[in-house]
Amino acid sequence: MMQEIFDFLTALRNNNNREWFNANKEWYAEAKRLHEIFVAKIIKEVAVFDSDVALLSPSDCTFRIYRDVRFRKDKSPYKTNMGAYLSRGGKKSNYAGYYLHLEPGASFLGGGVWMPPAEILKLIRLEIYNFPDEFKQIIQNHDFVSIYGSLSGEKLKSSPKDFPSDFPEIDLLKHKSYVGTAPLSDKMILSEHIQDDVVKSFQTLLPLVKFINRAIDEAQSG
Repeated sequence: MMQEIFDFLTALRNNNNREWFNANKEWYAEAKRLHEIFVAKIIKEVAVFDSDVALLSPSDCTFRIYRDVRFRKDKSPYKTNMGAYLSRGGKKSNYAGYYLHLEPGASFLGGGVWMPPAEILKLIRLEIYNFPDEFKQIIQNHDFVSIYGSLSGEKLKSSPKDFPSDFPEIDLLKHKSYVGTAPLSDKMILSEHIQDDVVKSFQTLLPLVKFINRAIDEAQSG
């Protein structure tokens, strides 16, 4: 299954134009079908420990292969990866979730919330401000560190607005995203254990995902 997906993505990377794509639409349709089968299996297993994703379908989670090139120098019309984001409300949701990126030579997985809107980011920072020890336990957990190392992404150079600069854990509030990411080698992707490996890695992210979503839920219920 994964080899067939990778074969198509490799060919697409070498022929990223509409003429080739239109001539190989059936190949794309088959790769897309196999990807959705895999995502469906991941959803089913993740739902065992996170019921928020239980009602999702692959179409709720997977992204279009067509690139928006309107404001980009690179006018290649197609993405050379297949991605899926498992989150309450689907791929366009502001809730934290789990992401799998399949791309020959550049695959990775991760989870949390990437570059959320300002109002969501402030809610997450406020939750960390109120419960810093709990948050530190999550991102310093042995299993989290062994897979993800630390939180990924850009950080502010100074303290975020509306938070005291003398807060002892101010560095935790400087993140623009709250995500953990881990690379996946082609060998790992093509292994017969890839499904189990992805699910186990996602399960390690559960406390981070729940912490973030709790912050969002509390604000909405209030």
